[in-house]
Amino acid sequence: MPGRRKKAKMPKREEKMVWEVGETHIRNTASLCPKCLKTIPAEIFERDRKIWIRKKCKKHGKFEDLYWGSSEMYKKAERFAHDGRGVWNPNVKKQNPECPKDCGLCRLHKSHTALANIALTTRCDLRCWYCFFYAERLGYVYEPGLGQIRQMLYTLKNERPVPCNAVQLTGGEPTLRPDLIEIIRVCKEEGFDHVQLNTNGIRISKDLEFTQKIREAGVNTLYLSFDGLTPKTNPKNHWEIPGVFENCRKTGLGVVLVPTVINGVNDHELGDIIKFGFKNIDVVRSVNFQPVSLVGMMPQKEREKHRITIPDVIERLWEQTNGQIEPEDFYPVPTLANLTRLVEAMTGKPEYDLSSHFACGMATYVFRNEQGRMVPVTRFIDVEGLLEYFKEKAEEIEGGKSKYIASLGLLRNIGRFIDKEKSPKGFGVGRILYNAIVKHNYNALGKFHEKSLFIGMMHFMDLYNYDIERVKRCCIHYAMTDGRIIPFCAFNVIPQWYRDKTQKQQGIPIKTWERETKRQIQDDLYKRKIKELESSALYKKTYRGFLKPKR
Repeated sequence: MPGRRKKAKMPKREEKMVWEVGETHIRNTASLCPKCLKTIPAEIFERDRKIWIRKKCKKHGKFEDLYWGSSEMYKKAERFAHDGRGVWNPNVKKQNPECPKDCGLCRLHKSHTALANIALTTRCDLRCWYCFFYAERLGYVYEPGLGQIRQMLYTLKNERPVPCNAVQLTGGEPTLRPDLIEIIRVCKEEGFDHVQLNTNGIRISKDLEFTQKIREAGVNTLYLSFDGLTPKTNPKNHWEIPGVFENCRKTGLGVVLVPTVINGVNDHELGDIIKFGFKNIDVVRSVNFQPVSLVGMMPQKEREKHRITIPDVIERLWEQTNGQIEPEDFYPVPTLANLTRLVEAMTGKPEYDLSSHFACGMATYVFRNEQGRMVPVTRFIDVEGLLEYFKEKAEEIEGGKSKYIASLGLLRNIGRFIDKEKSPKGFGVGRILYNAIVKHNYNALGKFHEKSLFIGMMHFMDLYNYDIERVKRCCIHYAMTDGRIIPFCAFNVIPQWYRDKTQKQQGIPIKTWERETKRQIQDDLYKRKIKELESSALYKKTYRGFLKPKR
């Protein structure tokens, strides 16, 4: 008898990640297991008009977290998705790199470095309960030398096709570096036009001479921690903010307020933060909200308690400004791709391209009208119509049309997208845009910033909402002493692979540092005189209308 035919094995069915009624699949991506850091499949999906991320580790089970608080806003942002050229000379030469394990930048990365961070120190003059990154807690002091800093700047400046032109000096608290002025000068020597100082502002508030020196050395902007209007929501530097504003006014130094937004902690003050920045628009250039990144191991209930996303922040601004700012006023970071394309067509060379993932951030500009109310730029500029026009002009030039003729058309037609009746008086928006695009006069854009308040959102990831597609498109990076350039959400979210590993190797134990410098690490600690600060006329003037008088 012929042998019995073996039964063919049926292929295993792939387990679907969506199994609940009322869920809609958006896209597949890859993520990391929050416990073992293994790369695992993930799914972005819609449920209850929100966007979620779900993933499953074979060893540690399923994880689900809120990705974006509004599916409607997500779909609007997705329309502006745009990939950049990447980096032509990656620092990591591996032929088949894996993201985010082989960062540095590698050939997979799709964005150039728009803003580079350089960590100057792990020392700080505060001991905030929620901070994990200061020398006393880490057990060592990391401070790269001047030669190492210059080499990092050189690496950034030689990135191709678009060299980095903006650097942020960060820490720890960078104002504790005795050679900070020299470091700033080195940044300018290496050709960086924009130098930003990330600080808690304490030294700035107390030392006008120092503020003048950093301004003269080349700092354009203070990136200033600012989590709220009250001592409870902003224990870090509430009492020093008046002094910071005063010294920045005297020295012509612009300020970006940077609130870390935590649900249930300070999200009730977001509207007042905008109003506070708007009141001080002569010195405050921007408010850049950062929904909290929930680092470390955290139970799901705790994550649900503190989680807040970009649409949630925007919704609260709408409510807390009584509709002066609306969700429709915000656009994602890569919205300006058509403007970049037009400038590239005019210049014939690659230009700065903010090609981050559409889910990374949203922004708008707000101006002051004659009644003193906030007027978003979308109320007098047809943003989408203007951007579509820029695309048409770029295509014409790319197709062989004369740049001169295209420029004349731009000058003649750009006004069609601007409502002059609603635009700020004495402020030629059309002329500013024309000068920037055609004449490449970017000084005009500086006036645009001085007349407005930029409101931005940047939601850095954590291990629960980690989307590797976002990492590949990150344009905010960290320079490292070993020549690598690391995306923000790899450097800080996976510190054991990048930040902590490298800095611990190069740092020195605190006792060794104290012996070599003949100083104590405790000497850095700032001792605040609250009653003295609160009784000053400057404090009362700065917070007038925002704080309830004490009984």
